[in-house]
Amino acid sequence: MNRVARVFSGIQPTGVPQLGNYLGSIKNWVTLQSQHLDPASSQPHDQYISIVDLHALTVPRPPARLRADTFEMAASLIACGIDPSRTVLFRQSTVHAHTQLMWALACITPVGWLNRMTQWKSKLHGSQQYGSLNVHSAAAQSLLTGLFAYPVLMAADVLLYGATHIPVGDDQIQHIEFTRDVCDQFHKTYGHVFSAPRVLLSQTKRVMSLKDPLRKMSKSDPNDSSRINLTDSDDAIIRKIRKAHTDSIQGISYDPAERPGISSLLSIYAALRDVSPEQVVQEMEGFTNLQMKEAVASAVIETVGPIREHMARLVDDRGYVERVLRENEEKAKSVAEDNWKNIAKCIGLS
Repeated sequence: MNRVARVFSGIQPTGVPQLGNYLGSIKNWVTLQSQHLDPASSQPHDQYISIVDLHALTVPRPPARLRADTFEMAASLIACGIDPSRTVLFRQSTVHAHTQLMWALACITPVGWLNRMTQWKSKLHGSQQYGSLNVHSAAAQSLLTGLFAYPVLMAADVLLYGATHIPVGDDQIQHIEFTRDVCDQFHKTYGHVFSAPRVLLSQTKRVMSLKDPLRKMSKSDPNDSSRINLTDSDDAIIRKIRKAHTDSIQGISYDPAERPGISSLLSIYAALRDVSPEQVVQEMEGFTNLQMKEAVASAVIETVGPIREHMARLVDDRGYVERVLRENEEKAKSVAEDNWKNIAKCIGLS
């Protein structure tokens, strides 16, 4: 399979991303477009980004909403700096080999491996209280098969393209380990076809909620003030950050355990400026909490403002976004179908 360095990433079609999505993933993907992952190779690495609309079906929503969310995510990624001439940006469902490979992998994946995965437990009933759940428990009897088995589809997403590098945050490492285990299981069963992917760990830590700095910033939070959306106006950004949870301790210091609210805002500023939180503390020496929040709001506006304006232009030019997706989907299909032919032959389907 592929010998050129290839980066693969997937993102759920949740509509317009929030700042946590941008700093945690998208900003890194944009940077990777201009980097050279393999110094020994004269060829630049490939980058594939899939809008994983099949994964989105694990939480059913109205069809029109899914279509709209998928389009908004595509437009958002382009507005954030994803270059369709450098990155293959495509909708997962348009490449049928994803589900073909998923079934082949599911047939050799032990249920016990899936039972150990943490995300289905945290998503069940939208709670974190099920850390010790197993699939046989009474609480899990309403668990939908798609939510339980989607790590197999994630493994298929990665392996189908011969991905060599997967950019993830520390909360996604379990999925890469699962993919490597499935890869090994396939090789023991059928022979060597895939290359086990390597982790590219994101330097940006999780961006936390503006209202509860002990929880991750999320689109699913019903309180819109808990997050910065990439379409928020300047006034909305200023208002949300001014009302962000902090504390009454004097001075600016970075201490996530003792001062989670202040530390979360410092982390956002640091990520936007590409510096460390400790450097931000030095820069903001003598600041009041209000002055610190004003600086953070200014940094957010500098980044979000141009993205918001670019998004507005793309939404008005829907034909361009759809054309970009169709052209990139043909590229993705070409690679995926060639690789699937090799895989199908290996397992006896051709």
